[in-house]
Amino acid sequence: MMRRGNSGQAADSFYQVRPDCSQNVPSTKFKIKAGKTLSVRKWHAAFTREGCLDIASVLSRIQRGGVHPAIRGEVWEFLLGCYDPGSTFDERDQVRHRRRMQYARWKEECREMDSHVGSGKIITAPIITEDGFPIKDPLVLLEATSDTQGTSTSSSGVEVSDSTNRVIDRQIIDWKLTLHQIGLDVLRTDRSMVFYENKENLSKLWDILAVYAWIDKEVGYCQGMSDLCSPMIVLLNDEADAFWCFERLMRRLRGNFRCTQQSVGVENQLQHLASIIQVLDPKLHDHLETLGGGDYLFAFRMFMVLFRRELSFGDSLYLWEMMWALEYDPDIFFTYNDTGAATHKIEGSRPKVKSIRQFGKYERENMKNGANDGNGPVPISVFLVASVLKENSPKLLQEAQGIDDVIRILNNVNGNLDAKRACAVALKLHRKYLKKIKKT
Repeated sequence: MMRRGNSGQAADSFYQVRPDCSQNVPSTKFKIKAGKTLSVRKWHAAFTREGCLDIASVLSRIQRGGVHPAIRGEVWEFLLGCYDPGSTFDERDQVRHRRRMQYARWKEECREMDSHVGSGKIITAPIITEDGFPIKDPLVLLEATSDTQGTSTSSSGVEVSDSTNRVIDRQIIDWKLTLHQIGLDVLRTDRSMVFYENKENLSKLWDILAVYAWIDKEVGYCQGMSDLCSPMIVLLNDEADAFWCFERLMRRLRGNFRCTQQSVGVENQLQHLASIIQVLDPKLHDHLETLGGGDYLFAFRMFMVLFRRELSFGDSLYLWEMMWALEYDPDIFFTYNDTGAATHKIEGSRPKVKSIRQFGKYERENMKNGANDGNGPVPISVFLVASVLKENSPKLLQEAQGIDDVIRILNNVNGNLDAKRACAVALKLHRKYLKKIKKT
C-alpha cells in the first residue's frame, strides 16, 4: 500500500521494454502517486449504482496526476468521447455491442476485398499495381486465396496477374495500395516493447489501420497513424474497442493528415503556433523567420504524433490523458455522434446544460474568454509545442544559425520532456496569450 507523501510508484512494469532495447528508449518519469493519480478505487467510486460517471472528480484527478495504468483503457474511452458520462452501465453495453458489430461488418467488407485482413498476417510488399493488376510477390507474407489464375511477368520481374483478376474500382485500388505501407509502419512501431513480440498484437494493429483506411477514404492511411493507434491496442484487449478509441482520436486529428498539393494538413496548427510565438516571444519569432523557419515546419512531427518521439511510451500516454482532461467537453460524445463522418449515429438525446466543473481547465478558460476562431478553440497541443519552444528560447537565440540547428536543438528534447511541467507551462502560456490578444 502506498503512503501519501512518497515519491510514487514506478509504472514501467505495465509497459515492459525488451532487454536489448532498454538502453535506447527514454526512461519514464510518470509515477503512480497516492492522492494525485486517478486510482482504481477512486475510478470505481466515481460511478453511481446505475453507472453514471462523476466526470468532474475524474478530470480533477487526471489533471493532478494522470491515470493508473490498470484502468487507462476504460478511462480513455470516456476522455475520447466513446461514451457519455451520463449514460448507465446498460446503455454503454448496448453502445459497445453495436460498435463491435459495426466494426465486424467493416472488417468483413475489407476481408472480402483482400483476404489478408483478419488472417493474422501483415502485408509488407505491394499487392496491386497502380492500374489495378494484382501482384504476386514473394515478399507478401500470405498469398490472397483468390490469386490462383494465370499470371504474366512485368519488366521488374514481379509476377502480375492477367486481366481476368484486374480491379477496376479506383477506391479499392487506392486502399490496396496503402496496405503494404501500413505493414511496413506497423513493423517499425513501438518495436522496443515486449507487447509487440506477440505477432497477434502486430496483426491487430495492421487490421485496425487497414479498416480505418477503408472507412475514412478522404484521409486513408498516412505515416504517423500507427504511432497514434498503437497505445489503443496496448490498453484495450478487444480489437473493436481499440478501433473505436482510435477512430475518436482521429476525429480530433484527422485534419492534420489531410494534405493537398497546396498545403499540408497540419498547416492551421503551424500558423496558430507562429501567431502565439509572435505574441509571447517576438524575438524568437523574428529569429526563426530570419533563419527561414517562419513556417514552423520544424515542429511538424510533434503535431503529427503528439510527442510520441519526445517521450517514453508511458510518459506519452500520461501527456495525452492530461491534454484530453484539460480540454474535455462533456458534450463530446453527442458532438461526434451528431456529425458522424465515419460512424453511424447512435440513438440518444442531449442532456441538459452541464456544470462548468464538467469541462476541462483549458476548455473553461476558452469558454470564459470566448476563444473561438470559428473552427473551435486552438488545441492545447499548439500551446504544448509553444511551451517547448519557449523553454528552449535562449538556446535557439544563441546557437541556432540555420534550420538544421533548430531541428538539432529540438531533437535534444527527446526523452527529456517532462509531461506534467509541459502541460503546466502550456496552460500558463494560454492564459498569457488570451490576455495579450484581448488588449490588442
